[in-house]
Amino acid sequence: MGASPTNKLRIALFSDSALPIINGVSVSVASLIGELRDQGHSVSLFTSANAGHIDADPNTYRFRAVETPWTRAYPLAYPPFFPMLRKFRQNEFDVIHTHTPFTIGFVGLRWAQSHEIPVVSTYHTLYDRYSHYFPLPRRYIRYKIAKHTSFFYSSVNHVITPSSASARWLRRHSVDTPISIIPTGIPPVTFFNRSELRQAHGIAPQHRVLLYVGRLAPEKNLETLLQATAIAMSHDLNLRLWLVGDGPHRDACLNLVRVLGIGDKVRFVGFVQREDVNQYYALADLFVFSSISETQGLVVQEAMSYGLPAVAVIGGGASAGIENGVNGFIVKNDIHEFSRAMSDVMGDDHLYSDLSVGAKRAVRGFSTAAMAEKVVAVYRQVIGLDTSSERTQAEFVQNRA
Repeated sequence: MGASPTNKLRIALFSDSALPIINGVSVSVASLIGELRDQGHSVSLFTSANAGHIDADPNTYRFRAVETPWTRAYPLAYPPFFPMLRKFRQNEFDVIHTHTPFTIGFVGLRWAQSHEIPVVSTYHTLYDRYSHYFPLPRRYIRYKIAKHTSFFYSSVNHVITPSSASARWLRRHSVDTPISIIPTGIPPVTFFNRSELRQAHGIAPQHRVLLYVGRLAPEKNLETLLQATAIAMSHDLNLRLWLVGDGPHRDACLNLVRVLGIGDKVRFVGFVQREDVNQYYALADLFVFSSISETQGLVVQEAMSYGLPAVAVIGGGASAGIENGVNGFIVKNDIHEFSRAMSDVMGDDHLYSDLSVGAKRAVRGFSTAAMAEKVVAVYRQVIGLDTSSERTQAEFVQNRA
C-alpha cells in the first residue's frame, strides 16, 4: 500500500493500554495520536475494551476484554479477533505502529504481515521486571518474557525506544532490528498561582512537599523511597511526602508508613485524572522517584518542566535525564544515600535554586510535537518515502549499541 496523494499517512496504532487507563504507555499513545492528527495524518487506535467507558473518538476500535487476577485494572483482550479484522480491512493503512509485544500488539504484527504493511513498534517497558504478577516461578517467567520480547521486536521493521537503556536491553537480547531512540514528549506547562494552589490544598507556608507520581506497585521500589523519606524527615520536621497514584501495593505502603511513624507527614492522594496531575507538580518542591523498572520515567521530565529538581534511584531510563548537581541527583538504591540527597537539596536554598533552573532547561525540546515529527520520520523510512535528508537515529543505535 502506498501513502495517500497528499503525503499524509494513514496510521493504525495497536496498544493493550489506552485511556482511560492511566500509565506511561497510555499517556504516550494519547499524546502521539493528538500530535499526528494535528499534523494532518489519519490515525486509528485498536485497543482493549474498558468496562463502562464510551469513546468519543470514532477512530477508536476496542477488542472484547476481561480483567484477570494478574491484570487488574488492565483489561486483557481475548479471541476471536476476526470480527475486528473486518473493521481493520475497511481502511487502507500505510503503516502499523504497535505499543506492546503482547496480545493486541501481536494481533497488529500478524495483520501487518498478512496485509504486507510495514510495522513499527515502541518498546515502552522493561517487561521482565513485572514477573512478580504471575503465579509461576519468577525466573521462568522472566525467561519466557525475554524470549517472547526478543522474538517480537526481531519481527518488526523498526523499533522505537524512549531511552538508551531500553535500546541496550534489546541489543543484549539479540534484537538486531533498526532502533530509534525517541523520548516521549511532555505536554506544555499549565500555569498556576502557586501560593493559592498550596493554600487550597492546606499546605502550610513552612512545609516542603516531596512528590512521587506513579503507580503504587511492587516494581516501583517504594519501600526504598518511604524508608529514605523517614530518615530525611527525622532531620527536617517541615518535610512532607505526597504520593499521587494508586495500585496494588497501596496497603503495603500504608502499613510501612505507619511502622516508620511518619503517617502524619505522608499523604496518599490516590488516583488523579491525567489533566489534574499538573497541579501537584506546581505545588511541590522536590520530585522523588525510586523505580528501577522504567525505560524513560516520563513523570521525571514532566516534574522538571515545572522547575522541580529530581532525586531518583539509578537504573532503567528514569534517571537518564538527571545530571548530578545540574537538575537533581542520581543515587544508588540505598536508603541512606537517597535520604542524604533529599536533605542536601532541601537544606540549601542556593543549590535548590540552581537545580530548579537546570530542571527547566533540561526538558526544553522534549515537546510532544517534536516527538511526533521524529516518529513520522521513522514511518516514512519504513514505508520507503522521502528519507534522503534524514540521518536516522536507528543508524546511531545500530553502530553504538
